[in-house]
Amino acid sequence: MNWYDNAIIYHIYPLGFCGAPKFNDGSEDVTYRLDKILEWIPHLKEMNVDAVYFGPVFESVEHGYDTIDYKKIDRRLGDNNSFRFICDRLHENGIRIILDGVFNHVGRRFPQFIDVQEKGQASEYCGWFQNLNFGGPSPYGDPFWYEGWNGHYNLVKLNLRNPGVCDHIIDAINYWIDSFDIDGIRFDAADCIDFDFFKRIRSFCKGRKPDFWLVGEIIHGDYNRWANPEMLDSVTNYECYKGLWSSHNDKNYFEIDYSINRQSGANGGIYRNINLYNFVDNHDVNRLASTLHNNAHLPLVYTLMYTMPGIPSVYYGSEYGIEGRKENNSDDNLRPCLHLNDLSEHGNKSLYSHIVKLGRIYRSYPALRTGNYERIMITNQQLLFKKTQGEQTVYVALNLGDYEYDLNFKTHMKGLVNVFTAEPLRIDDGNAYVRMRPYTAMIIVADDIVNTQPEVEETVPDEDTEIVIGGKYRHFKGNEYELIAVARHSETMEELVVYKSLKDGEVWARPKSMFIGKAGDARRFTKID
Repeated sequence: MNWYDNAIIYHIYPLGFCGAPKFNDGSEDVTYRLDKILEWIPHLKEMNVDAVYFGPVFESVEHGYDTIDYKKIDRRLGDNNSFRFICDRLHENGIRIILDGVFNHVGRRFPQFIDVQEKGQASEYCGWFQNLNFGGPSPYGDPFWYEGWNGHYNLVKLNLRNPGVCDHIIDAINYWIDSFDIDGIRFDAADCIDFDFFKRIRSFCKGRKPDFWLVGEIIHGDYNRWANPEMLDSVTNYECYKGLWSSHNDKNYFEIDYSINRQSGANGGIYRNINLYNFVDNHDVNRLASTLHNNAHLPLVYTLMYTMPGIPSVYYGSEYGIEGRKENNSDDNLRPCLHLNDLSEHGNKSLYSHIVKLGRIYRSYPALRTGNYERIMITNQQLLFKKTQGEQTVYVALNLGDYEYDLNFKTHMKGLVNVFTAEPLRIDDGNAYVRMRPYTAMIIVADDIVNTQPEVEETVPDEDTEIVIGGKYRHFKGNEYELIAVARHSETMEELVVYKSLKDGEVWARPKSMFIGKAGDARRFTKID
C-alpha cells in the first residue's frame, strides 16, 4: 500500500496564505513570504498531517493559474533556493510535498506565447497553443486567435497533443522531482486534459518514484475515466463534498449515505478501487463554516470526512472554523492571509482540538483509513456505519439532531468505548446501547489505544535567535548581514526585520520569524557577534 492511501493532506493556497500582492508585473524583488510555512510545521505535526498540498507556486501573473515559468518559484513567494529549504524541512519532519500542476493553460506572459506575439506565423511555437490561428484577432488585440480556458483569454490553453508541449512539462516535473524531491502533483482542470498526456505523465512519474501521487481536479463525470491503472491515482471527490454539508443543512443523512454507498459500498460500489480525495472546502468554494446553517455540525462533518472511504484533507485555517464566501465573483475571501497566533487565540479552539484528535484516531486504526464500509442504521438525522479491516472493526455514529437519541445495534464485540470521550458503551447479549447527546459524533472501538496510550511529544527548549539592532547575522546560505531595524507590515501588521548585506550594502526585509529559530526547527539566521 502506498503512503497516500493512509495520508492526511493539508491544503494551502500560497499566494493568499502569505498575503502576496495580487499582481506580479516582474518588477518586485524576490520576497520570501512562503518561508512562514516553517512556523507551521509543529502545527501540521500536531494535526498528524502527512503531506502539504501547495496550490500554485510557479511564477505567474496574478493568481497562480496563469503560469509564466514552470521551473521558477513565484517571486512573491520566494525563490527556488528558499523553496528547496522549505521542502527539506518538511521532509525532515515526515511531511511530503504535493504541487499544483497547472498544465492545461498558461498566462499571456508565458515565453513561448510571447514568441508567437513577436514573430507571428514564423514562431516555432504556434503549435503549442490550442486552436491558434491567424484568421482574426483575439479579444486582447493579438493578430491571431487562440482558445482560452473556459472563455478566459488571460489563460491561454495549451495543445497537449503537441510533443514539444509535453516534453516541456515533463522536463519541468523532472526538475521538481530531481531538485526538490516532491512527492506528488495535483492536476488542475484535469477534465480538460488529454488522456494520452496523463498516460505519458504516469509512466514517467512512476518510473522516477513508484509512490509518486497523481491526483486530478474533477468536478463532474465518472471518476473511473481519470483514476485508473493507466492514468491518475485519485481525483477530487466533489460528489461527496456537496453531500457532506448539504446532508447536515437539510437534516437528511440519506443524501450522503447514498453517495458513499454508490461509490464505496460493499455491494456494487463503483469506486471501490479508488481512494478518492475528500474535502469539505477548498480555494474555489465557500468555507465550511460559511456553508453550514448550524456550526454545531462542524465536528460532525469533519468526523464523517475523516472516517468515510477516501483520503481526508483540511484547507488551511478551516481547522479553526474560519469563514469565507465568494463575493462579486472574487475568490479572495476564500484565500486569506492567516497567522497561526491569531488562529490559536481567536479561532474555534474546540473544533481544532476535535480535528487534532481525529488525526490521532485516524492514525491509530487502519480500518478507518482503508477498511471496508458498511452502513448499519440510518434515519434522517442519525447515521451509524462500520469500517472493517481484518479483525479490526470501528463503528462511527452521528447525531445531527438537536435532541438526544438512544442508539442500539448488534455487535460481536464484548466491550466498546467512544474514543472521543473514553466512555464505555453498555453491551447486553450482543447488543450495544448508548444515549447520544445532540450534535455529537462517536467513533466506537474495542481497543481504546488513543486514550490509554496518549501521544507523548518530545519537549525541546526554546533557543531563540537574539534580535539586536546593529547585530551581525549569517544566513544559512553563508551570506552575512547587519540588522538595521524591526518594523511592521502596513497591511498585515506582521513583524519584519530590515537588514543590509555586508557585501554590497543592499537592504532587505523579511518576516521576523525568519530570524527566530527554535531547537529542532529551521533557523534561517544565526547571530555571529
